[in-house]
Amino acid sequence: MKIEDVMNKDVITCAPGDSLSHLANLFKENHISGLPVVDKGKVVGLVSETDLLKLFKMPQYSNELWLPSPFEIIEIPIRNLVQIEETKKNLENLKLRPVKDIMTKDVHAISPRDDLEDASSIMVKYKINRLPVIDNGKLVGIVARSDILRGLSGAMT
Repeated sequence: MKIEDVMNKDVITCAPGDSLSHLANLFKENHISGLPVVDKGKVVGLVSETDLLKLFKMPQYSNELWLPSPFEIIEIPIRNLVQIEETKKNLENLKLRPVKDIMTKDVHAISPRDDLEDASSIMVKYKINRLPVIDNGKLVGIVARSDILRGLSGAMT
């Protein structure tokens, strides 16, 4: 079975200069978890929900017992309030950042005439979930792991 038999031809894309807020809305509105980044008709990157989530690294806390001094008992709530305000400000700034700041630039792609097994091998080897489908330098579709599984399961029955 070929990629063109299972690929999604209605590809949702974004531009490198689109904001992360716009990107998050595209994911939400279209019920997708990743998409190609296109500039002047050429795929220049891929971006996923994982790329967005990486921006929200949580601090690691120690499990060691800690007894605050009397001064720290007063300081800690004030410090936490300042951190909350900084976090709010950082979230607002994140929404405005461009997609190009977080997209994967090293894009693996596949041809519509390639076999499903070829796509599967690429995805496993590079630990990726989707591949843009390129024909003569033009984006013609996208294939995800679920598309491949659906195609392979149909071929087995």
